[in-house]
Amino acid sequence: MTRTALLFSMLLAAPAFAQAPKSAPANPAVSTMKDLWAGARDYIVRAAEQMPEADYAYRPTPDVRSFGQLIGHIAGAQNMMCAAALGEKGGNEDDIEKSKTTKAELIDALRKSNEYCARAYALSDAEAQRTTKLFGQDMTRLYVLGMNATHDNEHYGNIVTYMRMKGMVPPSSQPRR
Repeated sequence: MTRTALLFSMLLAAPAFAQAPKSAPANPAVSTMKDLWAGARDYIVRAAEQMPEADYAYRPTPDVRSFGQLIGHIAGAQNMMCAAALGEKGGNEDDIEKSKTTKAELIDALRKSNEYCARAYALSDAEAQRTTKLFGQDMTRLYVLGMNATHDNEHYGNIVTYMRMKGMVPPSSQPRR
């Protein structure tokens, strides 16, 4: 076969090997926010599960939250922000931080806040463009979903530091499951 014939046959066969294009998500804006949130959400749960109960009281310095308080803060803030995104009345961001103390209670509250937020991250793009109030300000529900994802990622950074200071490898640095 000549070089030209070989090249021509390869070009004809290429479409057969090409992958079908992925279809765009039905709600691309909300889907993007959900993707940003989901990574941190999963890492936070894994970190909460991996940290020994005795280290839930650990705080690197006296002026920061303990590991357990940090998990409670994340769960409470998620409940508050996702309630705003859903247009529902939510609690205060420090409700869980101040009321739950054991590892089991905090992980349960974190999981429940994730389930609640999953409802918010299932909004349509049209619903997400509606306004809501958070911190006394009007903002779109999509913006609130972005704030929640950012907040979770910010605090996952704290968790990474806490875990490293305890000699642990954080979930984002562990081999993928």
